[in-house]
Amino acid sequence: MKINRTTERSVQILQIIAKSNEGMEMDEICERLSIPRTSCYDILVTLVHLGMLEVNTGVKRSYKIGLNAYRIGMSYMNNRNISEIIAPALKELSKELQKTCFFGVLEGGKIVYISKFEPENPIITTATIGTKNPIYNTSLGKAILSSMSDEGIKDILSGIELEQATRFTITDREELIKNIELVRVRGFALDERELEEHMECVGVPIFDEKKECIGAISASSLYRKDEDYMALGEILKNRGLEISKSLGFMP
Repeated sequence: MKINRTTERSVQILQIIAKSNEGMEMDEICERLSIPRTSCYDILVTLVHLGMLEVNTGVKRSYKIGLNAYRIGMSYMNNRNISEIIAPALKELSKELQKTCFFGVLEGGKIVYISKFEPENPIITTATIGTKNPIYNTSLGKAILSSMSDEGIKDILSGIELEQATRFTITDREELIKNIELVRVRGFALDERELEEHMECVGVPIFDEKKECIGAISASSLYRKDEDYMALGEILKNRGLEISKSLGFMP
């Protein structure tokens, strides 16, 4: 397959400028991509003319992503079903971790399971696609709560009765809020046998291009004393960030 060199360079320029919040000068672009100044200048002028880049003519001339590039990106996102993007990553994650993985969203104070993938020898879980579970004792729910403001958390919890599902369920509101604060620090949530006494789950929030939480993913398995759930949480946090980036999220 023959690759057009100018087109390739144009895309590379857009990619590195998109990662720069302050914009980039031409000399920096040339150095980063090893592009001759004359070639780089011609590409930049064309991209500015097409609205793909904007130029800042301050003390030093720099380039930022333009409105047309944003519109094209939004068009891509609007024409992709979120589940179509998340499902393949979730399937791969389930295979990698050998755990049942879910994607769930918030609906009326409860978590609704949208996608589910199991390893070859799955552990039976009560949750199936379409199932609703509480937000306060699931890793999915606590992950989503962690993305909200303190006021938002209190508002949701005010309309929910914290029922004792297992002996590990947190039913004290202040203790639950402290638990969610810990989720924010760690970057992942734990359902420490709070919904089903024999199950332990880890969950992380998923964000879109607007930096809004659209749901969460989780990994579930039978509880084991020798399992390092902190390490599992770190793995899931990294995978969750990758999924969020595929949805347009930029940290």
